[in-house]
Amino acid sequence: MAKQKNDIAEYRNYYLPSDFPVLLLSGEHWKISSIPSKHLHFHNCLEIGICHSESGYMAFSGKEPLYFKEGDITCVPRNIPHTTYSSPGTESRWSYLFLNTQDLFKNIAPNIRGFDLSLSAYKTYRHILGRDEYPRVYELAVLAEQEIERHAAHYQTGAMGLLLSLCIELHRIQSEGGRESTLTNQPPENAMVLSPVLDYIEDHYAEQFDMNYLADICRLSPTHFRRLFHTIMGASPLEFLNTTRINKACNLLRSTEYSILSISEMVGFRSVSSFNRHFMEMMKTTPRNYRNETLWTKEGQEKLSILEYTGWMYPEK
Repeated sequence: MAKQKNDIAEYRNYYLPSDFPVLLLSGEHWKISSIPSKHLHFHNCLEIGICHSESGYMAFSGKEPLYFKEGDITCVPRNIPHTTYSSPGTESRWSYLFLNTQDLFKNIAPNIRGFDLSLSAYKTYRHILGRDEYPRVYELAVLAEQEIERHAAHYQTGAMGLLLSLCIELHRIQSEGGRESTLTNQPPENAMVLSPVLDYIEDHYAEQFDMNYLADICRLSPTHFRRLFHTIMGASPLEFLNTTRINKACNLLRSTEYSILSISEMVGFRSVSSFNRHFMEMMKTTPRNYRNETLWTKEGQEKLSILEYTGWMYPEK
């Protein structure tokens, strides 16, 4: 039997504002094709999907595709390669909620062991939850979507409460042990091997650590790790770490009044000169100019920074 080709996945990074780290993708154009994508994809935050019509399949690395139908809620933690496609001859319509639970609930939920609302630590997992079996999950997901879409007064607080209830419900379900196995014990030559490293960078980007430590997390040699990381992520581990730090710095520059020196230290740079250099390389402007720039269109609408939407903004056709 021929050796299976190594899985290469597309990394989709969503930049979520610090004051409300949630992104809703919805609308009539969110219809998923019946043609499977050539690549799996994964992202830097929790994805909750709402299937509004039709049916299809969700595929993961090294697993048989899972069937979904109208009314199902899908739940995919960060850094889990997957893709979704509809049944032949149909286009399923979806809404997606992307959220950073650690930042969203940091002031209202206890950060204790066993209460991980990012849902990324479970050894068994229910990725698809049907409306009939889990009506509360469906109701909370739809209400959160509607609250964000309405954009009424205090909608962020209202949505936060609904999303907290939703994530607690998902936490209860996943902690009970799902019938569908999560993506453990996969061959090392695919994107899954990098999941613990991406989790570590997201949680510890402000700290100082040796790149060889990341190879140890994957149980790979440093040379093999660097080669595999660059193949999948399109950058070296250090370049990816610095990109993550600059993304976090952009958020702080726009949403806080911390000094540039303080921000450079908060995101993990050892000197402000190093921070300025990496910021300029990535953003093509200085941190000060980035903070002071007014991002408005001629029609008076706020422009979208490229960092705010570097993920998957439109369905594949």
